[in-house]
Amino acid sequence: MLEKISKYINPIQLQELYKEINNCPHKLLGEHKVKEGQLFVTFRIHAKEVAIIDKETGVEYPMLPYEDKGLYVALNKGKAIKSYEIQTKYIDNTTVTIADPYSFDSQIGDLDTHLFSHGTHYEIYKKFGAHEMTIDGVRGIHFAVWAPNARKISVVGDFNCWDGRLHPMRMLENSGIHELFIPGVEIGAVYKYQIRTRDDKVLLKSDPYANSSELRPKNASVVADLTNYKWEDKAWQKKKENRNRDSLRKDPISIYEMHLGSWRKHNDGTEDGFYNYRELAVEVADYVADMGYTHVELLGIAEHPFDGSWGYQVTGYYAPTRRYGTPEDFMFFVDYLHRKGIGVILDWVPAHFPKDEFALGRFDGEPVYEHPNPKMGEHAEWGTYIFNYFKKEVINFLLANALFWLNEFHIDGLRVDAVASMLYLDYGKKDGEWIANKNGGRENLDAVEFFRHMNAIIQEKLPWAMMIAEESTSWAGVTAPASMNGLGFLYKWNMGWMNDFLEYMKLDPYFRQFNHHKLTFSLVYAHSENFIQVLSHDEVVHGKGSMIQKMPGEYDEKFSNLRVAYGFMYAHPGKKLLFMGQEFAQWQEWSEARSLDWGILEYERHAQMQTYMKALNHLYKKYNAFYANDCETTGFEWMDCSHSELSIIAFTRRATTKKNQLLIVCNFTPVDREKYEIGVPASGTYTQIFNSDAVEFGGNGNGIVTSVKAKAEKYANQPYKIQIEVPGLSFMAFRYNE
Repeated sequence: MLEKISKYINPIQLQELYKEINNCPHKLLGEHKVKEGQLFVTFRIHAKEVAIIDKETGVEYPMLPYEDKGLYVALNKGKAIKSYEIQTKYIDNTTVTIADPYSFDSQIGDLDTHLFSHGTHYEIYKKFGAHEMTIDGVRGIHFAVWAPNARKISVVGDFNCWDGRLHPMRMLENSGIHELFIPGVEIGAVYKYQIRTRDDKVLLKSDPYANSSELRPKNASVVADLTNYKWEDKAWQKKKENRNRDSLRKDPISIYEMHLGSWRKHNDGTEDGFYNYRELAVEVADYVADMGYTHVELLGIAEHPFDGSWGYQVTGYYAPTRRYGTPEDFMFFVDYLHRKGIGVILDWVPAHFPKDEFALGRFDGEPVYEHPNPKMGEHAEWGTYIFNYFKKEVINFLLANALFWLNEFHIDGLRVDAVASMLYLDYGKKDGEWIANKNGGRENLDAVEFFRHMNAIIQEKLPWAMMIAEESTSWAGVTAPASMNGLGFLYKWNMGWMNDFLEYMKLDPYFRQFNHHKLTFSLVYAHSENFIQVLSHDEVVHGKGSMIQKMPGEYDEKFSNLRVAYGFMYAHPGKKLLFMGQEFAQWQEWSEARSLDWGILEYERHAQMQTYMKALNHLYKKYNAFYANDCETTGFEWMDCSHSELSIIAFTRRATTKKNQLLIVCNFTPVDREKYEIGVPASGTYTQIFNSDAVEFGGNGNGIVTSVKAKAEKYANQPYKIQIEVPGLSFMAFRYNE
């Protein structure tokens, strides 16, 4: 019998199987049509007896050992077996009966490989990774991974004793894609890819497309199912369908930036004290809604090994971090916030990735996701690799990842991290450490094309998605549509304003008069992009001090300074973002290792600051003059910006109708100004709707008035004027009609 069978056993493929270098195991293993009937070939380590079981008849067909190295064969000359399982009795007397992984057709089609190779398979995450499916009545997990330079790949995990000999994957021609359907593997299984490189090294890699991971410091991938969660945010999703680029620019957007692991911590004796996503959902939604914010922006949700990276050195791009629960738990978090009327934005990092050996770096022994030239493929300053934006498959990985979060987790927007580092080839590098583009310039043309491609396809498929760029330079057209040679983002963080304004606020009020331009310059370019005014996490770490620490003066004066700072920020054109803890003037710098100092709210001034920010958020949402014309020059006009010696400014914010226009007055010195005159554009009554010096906010109660009447007298190039008391270090808002 073995002599008849041996002519069908390819000796080269067999030796490659023994040497663990066979990347086309389906040509050797499984069921094959031969002249005599059906040939069955399987590979079983430590087996005592192996048999084929006809699933229709239950008839058992013993298999013969071939060369006594683990290969078993059987030749069926009778009625064809349509469906079968392999029964294995091992030397420890256990018996396992399971369908043959090598009896199933490929689940990756020609169209899949074609689109992926062109960088346009926008749902490739449904094909790659680990997915539960039923094929020919057999339930199991289909694994697929791209590793174009690998000699051979096996799936290893807790279901096969991490033995790379048992489940070698098939490589699909020249695509670099390896796949295998393994019957019997279940949701929750832990796995990796064992990759044999071209130079015969063996690597253990987590799955780039995995939807879940082990909790650090472990790093294996975990099989997850994203299809079973029952979403209950239909009303929110329906509302999103009516949103687009134009309408979003007119919406009120006040973002609470937060790090879930340190917002609150359990005092349960554990080292981490992490809340679960589901616990966080209820507490975050209630707090954020009560405070008047419209969105949360989350740091560090994609899986990452190092807490101190805050999630900006990602190893699992398609997996919510296991620190706070499962993927379904995170779905609940998003779902619950949506049901409470809160949008969810994620920080997303397509700029670089860490060099951890288990992850993307040198994935198959050679540069796969990163550029092969260190001058193009490494951030020496950060110790990370840079994605290769020229390679279509890498572009596809990133494009599909953006769509993955927006589609599968109902995320409302992505804040793209470190955009400047992608746009400039010389970012963070010295002369001789970078390579110019084909035109001799320092622009990364491939990254530019990536951004345009990404934003164009998201605009086409998901016009409601908020794509936000953290771009720290003066690159022109970041928020211009791709059709107009822009990068296509909806918003850009206003880093220039943030830097200037914080430097201004740190000054002793006396010296502010000599730095007036730091307060006013941002209005010169306020409408050159669609901006978000940000006071982010980066400004309250690494020795920079918290927001309240930055403020000059004695204790009470610090709070007065912070109130006027926040007031000016909310009145300035642009959407708003504030990092957690700063809304109640946390004294300590932020650290990912500890909870916010909620106990500080027992102190009156901190509680009053929280009350102030709550009132400011609700005021912001109530009057559309604060936001509807953020991106239009008609939405802002200076009334008074020339009194640098007094550090007082006044301006108007215009609404969508002639009613409820706003006059804003800010005083950045501690000196009260009685009978201060301001030119105004309209006659009638100016009703005070907000005063940061109110006693309930911790102020002195100065400048509180119900309303003032405008006089028909030209003043400061305006046809009317008003006279008011302007308290020291104050922000005031007046409503009027044109």
